[in-house]
Amino acid sequence: MQLRHVKNLQPAQPNVARITAACWSPNNKRLAIADHYRFVHLFDENGEKRDRFSTKPIDSRGPKTYMVRGMVFSPDSAKLAIAQSDNVVFVYKLGLDWGEKKSICNKFVQNCAVTCVCWPHVRGNELLVFGVADGKVRIGTLTTNKCRNLYNTDSYVVSIAASQDGMGLISGHADGSIHRYYFEEAGQLAGSAKLCVNPCVPQGLSWGESVAAVGNDCKVHFYDPRTGAAQQTFAFEVNDDREFVTCAFNPSGHSLVVGAFDKLRLFNYNMKQNKWEEGQHKFFENLYSSTCMSWKHDGSRLVVASLCGAVDMYDACIRRYIYKGKFEFTYVSHSQVIVKRLSTGTRIVLKSQFGCEIVKVHVYRDLYLVSHSPTTLLVGDLGSCKVSEVPWNGSGQEQFVFDNPQVCMVFNVGELSLIEYGRNEILGSCRTEHMQSHLISVRVNDSPDLDDDKRQKIISYLVDRQTICILDLVTGIRIATIQHTSKIDWLELSKRATKLLFKDKQKQLYLYDIAQQTKATLLNYCTFVSWVPNSDVVVAQNRGDLCVWYFIDTPDCVAIVPIKGDVEDIERSDGKTEVIVDEGIHTVAYGLDESLIEFGTAMEDNDFEKACELLEQITITPETEAMWQNLSQLALQDRKLHIAERCFAALGDMSKARALNRIGELAQRAMGEDKVMSAEGYQHYSVRAQLEILNKNFKAAEGIYLERGQTKEAIELWEDLFRFDEAIAVCEAKQSGDAQKMRKKYYEWLMETRQQDKAAELREREGKWSDAINLYLQAGLPARAAHIVNTHQVDNLSQQQQEAIATALFRAQMYDKAGDFFEKLATLTSRQELNNRAIDAYKRGHCYRRAVELSRRAFPAYTVSLEEDWGDWLCAQKQVDAAINHYMEAHQHMKAIRAALNSRQWTKAVQILDQQEQNDPTVLKYYQTVASHYEENHQFTEAEKYYLKAQLPKDAVAMYTRNNMWEAAHKVAKVHMSDQQISDLYVNQARQLELQGKFKDAEQLYRKIQEPDLAIHMYKKAKKYDDMIRLVGQYRAGLLGKTYLTLAQHLEKEGNFKQAETYYVQVKVENLAGESASQEGVQEGWKAAVNMYRQAKLWEDAIRVAKTHGGTGASRNVVIAWALELGGEQGSKLLMKFGAVEQAIEYCNNRFLFDTAFDLAQKAMPSMIPQVHLKHALYLEDEGQFKEAEEEFIKANKPKEAIEMYIHTHMWPDAMRVASAYEQNAIPDVLIAEAKFAFERRDYEHAEQFFIEANEPKMLINLFKEAGMFSDAKRIAQTHAPHLLAQIELDEGQKHKDKSPAQAAKYFDESGDYARAVEEYFKVTTDHVPQDTAVEMWVRCFHLCLNHQRDNLPIAKKVLIEKLMSINKFEQAAQLLEEMEDYRAAVRVYVKGGSHTSMGKAHTNMMWKKALDLASNVSSDLENYVQEERLQSMKTAGEGTGIEQLYPEAGLDFYIENGNWDKAIVLARKRDEETRTEVAARWVESLVNEGRFEECLEIISKDGMSMDFRFYTSYASMAKGMMPYLKADGSQDLLSLKNGLYNLLEQMKKTGQPREDLQIMEKYLWVVHRYAMAHVMKQDGLTEYAAKLMVSVCRYAGIVPADKAFYDAGMAAKEAGWTNTGFVLLSRFLDISEQQEEDDPNINQLENADFVESDVPFDFEIPKEPWVAAEPAEQARQWVLSMSVDTKLAQTLATVKCQKCQAPNWEGSTRCHQCWDELPECVVTGFPAARRISCKNCSMPALKEDWNRFISKKRSCPWCYSQQSTIFNES
Repeated sequence: MQLRHVKNLQPAQPNVARITAACWSPNNKRLAIADHYRFVHLFDENGEKRDRFSTKPIDSRGPKTYMVRGMVFSPDSAKLAIAQSDNVVFVYKLGLDWGEKKSICNKFVQNCAVTCVCWPHVRGNELLVFGVADGKVRIGTLTTNKCRNLYNTDSYVVSIAASQDGMGLISGHADGSIHRYYFEEAGQLAGSAKLCVNPCVPQGLSWGESVAAVGNDCKVHFYDPRTGAAQQTFAFEVNDDREFVTCAFNPSGHSLVVGAFDKLRLFNYNMKQNKWEEGQHKFFENLYSSTCMSWKHDGSRLVVASLCGAVDMYDACIRRYIYKGKFEFTYVSHSQVIVKRLSTGTRIVLKSQFGCEIVKVHVYRDLYLVSHSPTTLLVGDLGSCKVSEVPWNGSGQEQFVFDNPQVCMVFNVGELSLIEYGRNEILGSCRTEHMQSHLISVRVNDSPDLDDDKRQKIISYLVDRQTICILDLVTGIRIATIQHTSKIDWLELSKRATKLLFKDKQKQLYLYDIAQQTKATLLNYCTFVSWVPNSDVVVAQNRGDLCVWYFIDTPDCVAIVPIKGDVEDIERSDGKTEVIVDEGIHTVAYGLDESLIEFGTAMEDNDFEKACELLEQITITPETEAMWQNLSQLALQDRKLHIAERCFAALGDMSKARALNRIGELAQRAMGEDKVMSAEGYQHYSVRAQLEILNKNFKAAEGIYLERGQTKEAIELWEDLFRFDEAIAVCEAKQSGDAQKMRKKYYEWLMETRQQDKAAELREREGKWSDAINLYLQAGLPARAAHIVNTHQVDNLSQQQQEAIATALFRAQMYDKAGDFFEKLATLTSRQELNNRAIDAYKRGHCYRRAVELSRRAFPAYTVSLEEDWGDWLCAQKQVDAAINHYMEAHQHMKAIRAALNSRQWTKAVQILDQQEQNDPTVLKYYQTVASHYEENHQFTEAEKYYLKAQLPKDAVAMYTRNNMWEAAHKVAKVHMSDQQISDLYVNQARQLELQGKFKDAEQLYRKIQEPDLAIHMYKKAKKYDDMIRLVGQYRAGLLGKTYLTLAQHLEKEGNFKQAETYYVQVKVENLAGESASQEGVQEGWKAAVNMYRQAKLWEDAIRVAKTHGGTGASRNVVIAWALELGGEQGSKLLMKFGAVEQAIEYCNNRFLFDTAFDLAQKAMPSMIPQVHLKHALYLEDEGQFKEAEEEFIKANKPKEAIEMYIHTHMWPDAMRVASAYEQNAIPDVLIAEAKFAFERRDYEHAEQFFIEANEPKMLINLFKEAGMFSDAKRIAQTHAPHLLAQIELDEGQKHKDKSPAQAAKYFDESGDYARAVEEYFKVTTDHVPQDTAVEMWVRCFHLCLNHQRDNLPIAKKVLIEKLMSINKFEQAAQLLEEMEDYRAAVRVYVKGGSHTSMGKAHTNMMWKKALDLASNVSSDLENYVQEERLQSMKTAGEGTGIEQLYPEAGLDFYIENGNWDKAIVLARKRDEETRTEVAARWVESLVNEGRFEECLEIISKDGMSMDFRFYTSYASMAKGMMPYLKADGSQDLLSLKNGLYNLLEQMKKTGQPREDLQIMEKYLWVVHRYAMAHVMKQDGLTEYAAKLMVSVCRYAGIVPADKAFYDAGMAAKEAGWTNTGFVLLSRFLDISEQQEEDDPNINQLENADFVESDVPFDFEIPKEPWVAAEPAEQARQWVLSMSVDTKLAQTLATVKCQKCQAPNWEGSTRCHQCWDELPECVVTGFPAARRISCKNCSMPALKEDWNRFISKKRSCPWCYSQQSTIFNES
């Protein structure tokens, strides 16, 4: 909290001028200050003084010696209470506006001085509380001007304060005590109590979050307002603060200001730590003591008054900021924010009523506020200044809609909540996904002026796009639900929520009457619709017509006005209503009849007088006629007869008008007779009766007459209406008059008027049956005659009368009555032939139900035929679904199937089909029909199922293919079709798709069958080259380049150069296959594109491509080629244009076009002519035309190049000739070249001659030295260069010294010094020479030792073999050992080389082969050694495939050791059964150790179970681990598991396994048997047996996890309709689930009462983790809760009596809980087998009826699967 001084309201006086009281009005508009001189100063909210007045003493004539002790505004801010020390409290009426007259409205005189006053917000403004000097706290009632004691104390009342909510108050007393009082409305018991005792007199007292008390001890004490316990105390130095006189909490109660000497101390409440903290105090020099202070009720201002009369105003806030430049937010506390509109200065206070911290504030549409706190949501309307706060726990993603001015709509995660402004509760909520404002309509009508039945809060919204829900928000009751056939796109309620308009997507407009629950169509095409504001008039547009319903209760009456544009809006103001129509260029306003609009409003307000006056001003039209009619009805209901008379007169119904006039006169007479008020005259019985007669409520009129004892008038009423039967009834009931005479007169009148039917009824009532029958026949009512015979059992009819009745019935085609007549007559007369006639009549009248019922009693054999006829007739009547059961009764299964299919009852059709012979062609055809239906409805799994049953797997695959479900299609095809069939099918379907243009789908099929080439060809044929390229790149990457090239060439031929270019540029030579790349003309693609454009004469495109892909040089080549083609001057200009003459000449030179080059050079660049000659010469030289080349070299001024040409070609004379003629300096070069040539050919003589001739002896000497011919070098030196002799001798000595071992070895080897050569060869390493050279030298060394130095052979063997092996030359090393005939060592080297995997697979295989070949030629043990080493090497390298191929036995072991079970089982399946089951068992053992129990099922189903005793424990562990995962839905292959466990158990019995192992294995087998057979039973329609099997699983709780056992059992019972059993078992499951939520589940906490009479175990272990998923568990919980309130539910298990002791036991128990007598389990149901029989193979017991029924279905034992037959003798 921060305080900032705003202004001084009143300056300080030079002496003591104490301000005795200060207070703000609750509406924050006034501030009252009472000064030392007993004047009250009034300030406005900005601190401007607006008024003042003087207070009055108790005695107006007495002196003013009193002091103002307290002052407070009333809760409505209109009154001001002033407490005075002269024993009085005055209440002044100030009004709400400035300038209103002030007066004293209340005066409370006391016996002693009034010390303080407060005005709590209880009962409005009625109660005023004040304290007096004698210690009493009193309350004054303003309405009575009386006061009474609220509570008494014995100590002077020093201070008083009210709670924040105004429902309680506290008072401080001179003895330090603080008392608290609650009013009844506070939710507490009314009464006072001492709250606490303060250490000093509480001069300052305030109640906020805590109770604060201050006094002269300079301490601030905080107390708990509920318990009075001291919370905190803050102590300050007396010398600094002197004393504390006053304190005040801000309106939120979270900040306290205490007045001290020259300072204000602040205290803030820390809500997170729940404690008070001292804030920074404010120091004000010369403030002195603060005598009083008051907070503005919005918390934004604090006024402090001092001892010297100064009054200062302070701004108080935590923070303040500007929002979007339009609003100012001032946080005066954590829970209170003042929002101020900057443009107008209007303010609204957002305050959390729950004291929650306001976190964020938003302003929507500049009018609506939304604010959040941690637990609440605040919304406000700046226009009405209404704020609402509701509890809220939102997602943070809420959407707010403010389209309705009365409520805020909040959408949060699919839920709509409505908050009414000004109410602190959610008005209502509903779930909808349609959040658009035009799809939701809310009406809130709660004005105090409305009657209770018209105060409504209604919402209409969409449940889905075709369903409207209308909800009463007050009661939460759904008023109506409207189901529509089309999607709804607009709806809106009327003003008073009595009607609903809605429009659908097809532009049809409907009106729904909420009270009548009826729907009417207003328009078949509507583009605009709206209610006229504040009325129930509807305006809509139908194309070019404007339709107006002024009185919507009669939707047929509509006013139509032609318009030319589209309606935009409706405006209603200044007494007129206009429809705004946009006519394109301008808008036009069409006025509506305001009087008709007001008529509707008057009708809603029941102002019939005004409504009548409005209608009288309007001419009669069909619309107004309906209004007059409706007004007349409502006026009659409201007994406004004069208005109703005017209505009927206006309508022209003069009879009703006169009748009403007569009734009015009657009422006047009744009023005169009874001397009652006019309203009571209309309550006279005669008036009411006449009104009922007018409304044709004759029975009501009769009742009114009879209530008043006017029997005569009642009889006359009926006689006037010629309803004599009613008159007779009244006469008989009241025993008034001669009823018999009236009856006779009535009969005669009926006969005279030929009303034989009425006469017959009269005779029937009199019991004259024969007369009645004849009269009914005369009246043509034979059914009534037959009814008399049947009802009254008239058995004395003649044969003629019987035939007459029957003939009449048949003539009238009343066959059902005729049949009933014959049937009853047959019963009376015992004539069987009448039953035949009855059945025939029923058939003719299509009353087959009666016919069948009679046939079953009289002619049972005829029933089947009747059922078939009944079914045929129903089919003819299009009631095909009803015919199904009748066909079934008639055993006409094919007709039943056909009927089920025609009625689209697919499930029933499938049920019947499943019972037929599955290979019947008709059945297969119907299966196909069912499958087609499911395919059409996109239920592809079901469709697949029935396609397969129809033996049409191809159709199933085609279905999936059509719907792009490739994986599913392939799965079906793979299972049910051969590979060739799949391929053919997919190819055919793909071709069909290809013809339909569905290339992507066709591609998917081709790819499924691994035929991408077909897809590629398809795309090529369809010219979809991009897709073709994509597939080639994916599947034929090596042909991608060739494909690009082929496509480009093809497109080039077609003239599609641009597309061809696209593919050409993708071609790279290196991407082409070898053959294509080697063909002539193949080049990089862009070059081909350039050539294409060149050939097409599209030179610009060629230049573009060349420049883009080949750069500037390539583009210039194209330019040059273009120029060459143009030739002459045009070519030159082109080259000049592109600046490429030099490049053109170069291009011609490179292309050997020398004539063109000469031509270009001569015309455009003569300086290039020598270069052309040079290029030409070089070309001629390459072509071998040396003479011509010589000429061109000379022309190019390059004779030296001609000499070099001749030197290069060893044409020495020509070279010498040219040198002599053109280049003398080159003669020595020619001689030296010829000398070197001769020296190389060892023609030393000529070489020596030429070198000497060229004067180059030194060069000759160097060549001799390099050749090691030192003697010749010395000879030449002695003759021609003596100074070189010494150097030659020195070089000769150093030559051998500086040689490397390799050079030395080679030198000695060549010189024949083999001993020294071997020695030097030993020294050679790969550091001296390349590896291959070193190997050659070592091999040479070995051969030298072998042939010339055998003494060195052992050393050579050791050294050279190690050297070769060190560089992985195992083959060479082994070959050397073979040459030495050390074959074993050679084999070991080969083995070592084969184990060296870094050399590559091919090399190692070669090494092993050589090792094996060599070893096989040496000895068998060496061969075995090689085999063992190779196997070990492959194992080390993990080469399972290689081991499998070479050593199948070892391959299996290798896969098992490495856990590669998939490959191991594949190998095992190729071998014998024993190996396969053993490997499968070891795999299962591995999975069990890893806890992967469910995966064991697949292995067992494919490979069975081994009977080896080694795996008993593993299988037992596997079975135990499978218990929690068992399912009865068929998703697991449990039959294979059960079969394996059964065989295993039999084997265990044979091998004598321990009894306890056999027992536990048998339990596992029984559990698996139940889950496996339950699904089989369901498939075969034996659902009851399936349920029994699963229910009995609960007996194995503990073996199966307890929660799963009881859940599976309970759900099976629930699905079977065994509600009681399901409830008990699922309740047990829920009890176990609750225990699982505990840290330590305890079985002893379970209630076992429901299972005392069963053998269900009690001592099982509760799993710590649930085995039932949360969602199904919750569904079970909800079902149990819903059933627990059903009083019809027994909530117990069904019981049967024990055969031995007659004790009641659960019907599923196999052991009596009392006598422990045991019955075996039925192998079919799992229930006890009392009357048991046994399987002839496995001897498993079963209940006889259950066994026979099961065997009739399956023909095999459910336990051992052996073929069995029904048994009728119990064992």
